[in-house]
This record gives sequence, C-alpha cells and structure tokens, in this order.
Amino acid sequence: MEPLRKPLQGVWNIIRFNRHFYILAAVLVTGLLLASPYLKSPFSVLIVIFSCLVTLSTLVSLAISLYIYDLSGLYKLNWINVTVLPATTHPILVNINAGFDETSALLQLKYPGALLTVYDFYDPQRHTEVSIKRARRAYPAFNGTVRISTAAIPLPDNYADVVFLIFAAHEIRDKAGRDQFFGELNRVLKPGCKIVLLEHLRDVPNFMAYNLGFFHFMSRQSWLSTFANAGLNIARETKFTPFTTNFVLSKNGNTN
Repeated sequence: MEPLRKPLQGVWNIIRFNRHFYILAAVLVTGLLLASPYLKSPFSVLIVIFSCLVTLSTLVSLAISLYIYDLSGLYKLNWINVTVLPATTHPILVNINAGFDETSALLQLKYPGALLTVYDFYDPQRHTEVSIKRARRAYPAFNGTVRISTAAIPLPDNYADVVFLIFAAHEIRDKAGRDQFFGELNRVLKPGCKIVLLEHLRDVPNFMAYNLGFFHFMSRQSWLSTFANAGLNIARETKFTPFTTNFVLSKNGNTN
C-alpha cells in the first residue's frame, strides 16, 4: 500500500502553497544584492545585512517547519494519548478542519473501528488566503466530508466521544465566533469525553520560527479565554514540540 504521506511532504506543501512569499523574498534579496555595489557605504553594507537577515529568517522558518511537519512524527499521531479514547469498541470521532485535511485518513487508519465524521468549516468569503485555495486544489476532501458553519455543528447533544481540531481552529479569526464554535463543541461532546486541539501559539518560540507570521496564531491567554467562555476545562496541556501545543479539553466538571 502506498504510504499516506511522502517524505518531506510537509515542508514541500508549505513552499508550494506559499510560493508567492518565497518568490517575492528571492526577487527582493536578489535585487538588493545586485544594487548594493552601486550604492555608497553605509547603505550598501546595510542592504547586504538586511538581505542576509531575510534569507536567514526564511531558511530558519523552513528548517523548523521541516522538523515539525516531517521529522517529529506529528502525522504518526502517537502524540494522541490513548486515554482520550473511551473504552468502547466503536468510539464516535469527529474531525474538523478549515479547508485542508491532512489527518482524517490517518485517524481512520489509526482507529479502524471508530465511527468517524469529518467536517470542513472553510468559507471562501472569510478564508481568502491563496495558500488554502491551492491546498484544496491539490488535495481532495476526505470522502464523506460535510461543509458546515462554525455557528452550528449538525450533531445532536452529547454525541461525540472525541473531537479533533488539528491546526484548524485558529482560522476562526473572530473571537466571538471562536467562542460560539467552542460552545457548539461543548454541546455535541459527551460528558467525560474529550476535545483534542493542536495549535501553534503566538509565543516566543513561534516568533523565533516564523517572525511576524506568528501573529496568525492565537496567544495562550486567548485560547484560555475561549475555553472558559465555552464552559470547557483543560484536562491536559502538553508540548508536542517547542512550537506546537496540545490541549485536551473536557466539559466543566469533568477533568479526567
């Protein structure tokens, strides 16, 4: 059977889906370096230093992305602690993505007896990044994926054993909308069951990795506020890598 992920697929996807940024950086650095010999000092020196910093920042970002998405074992899903799954033969799993789904097939393979429902809250009116559009063209949706609004999850109360949100929830940029969405997650989650959230945070390690790109992520305090407003507790918080945080959430009153 062909492997679900190819070597270096993670960092290659970042390059090809965001190629406009890398092309712009290459053109900028090349143009500045070509112009620097014709400028007087100290401008020529400053241009060389600036060009080196842009190049270094780009290479560091790609190296860290390579580590996270290709070398850390992220997509082996071994970081998902077995204790989040109930002791049932056919657990009910819900996996929710923001338009680019790299995990549903892996979850189905990891938990073959589970009943897996997949939702996609991508909204072309709100999620206008060209990178997501390229990713959606490159990778078809998981079979049976249902498009939803973050305002309403089409599931009954107390339905799911585990809800997975892997690098998706930060795409809900509006805090009120994010709070409402997590309130919906609380509603559909069975008492005593779990939400598994994996995210980058707007923190020092991610600033060092992605420079100003870390503003695309939410701060830990912002997530804590959302969890509290939605009536959710943190049952466990761990670092999968220095750049990614795994929150395991439960309904208020359930911390196991």
